[in-house]
Amino acid sequence: MALENRLKEYRARKNLNQSDLGKLVGASRQTISLIERGDYSPSVVLALKIARVFDTTVESLFLYEEDKEELQ
Repeated sequence: MALENRLKEYRARKNLNQSDLGKLVGASRQTISLIERGDYSPSVVLALKIARVFDTTVESLFLYEEDKEELQ
């Protein structure tokens, strides 16, 4: 079960590149890239920091595959 995300979409809305977002949350550009591709699940702290940058909830940014199946 994978953790899906809408990080790229949210970054585009704020006109942020991966490096910019990384600097804002204390992560590398590579980490942001891995999260966006679904190859890395962020820690709770990092997910909260990312959500704060976009003034949204973690649940708006990240969707656990199991939760997605229940919604369908």
